[in-house]
Amino acid sequence: MVIEEIKIDDFQPITNHESRITNLVFLVQTDTTVGLLSKEKKRLSLIKQRDIKQPFLKSIATFCELKKETRVPKRFKKFVRRKKKTTFIYPNLKAIRVVQDAPHQSFLKRFGWMYSTSANKTGCEFDFGYIKDRVDIILFEADEFRADSASSIIKIGKKSIRRLR
Repeated sequence: MVIEEIKIDDFQPITNHESRITNLVFLVQTDTTVGLLSKEKKRLSLIKQRDIKQPFLKSIATFCELKKETRVPKRFKKFVRRKKKTTFIYPNLKAIRVVQDAPHQSFLKRFGWMYSTSANKTGCEFDFGYIKDRVDIILFEADEFRADSASSIIKIGKKSIRRLR
């Protein structure tokens, strides 16, 4: 059930209702594709109809936030900073993506981090009719959502890297 449809630049979370905000699921045009964002993994799994044990990636807005989550091996720091639209799986097995796209990044800065996934049923294409009834807030930039390609995924070890997608 959609609570509101809001232009992404106009969204302001209500700070005295922080616990309620963290339980919401947002439909957002990310820098790569249409995505679902939330701090609640269970709700995202239910919407996507996927196994609850399958991990989600974390989207964060700044490299300072990345330092709180993991340590990037020294030999790959410059590589990670320069890569755009890429999710990295770090040696601690956390999948994290630093968003460097202005509208999506400014939204994430308000929360610090959020779990992120594509806005489609597992194994299916994006269907606005299916997803709109299952999210709490729809944030939009333009007239329609674009289901572009997903971010690339690179696994970083202490001494090596491997492209997964």
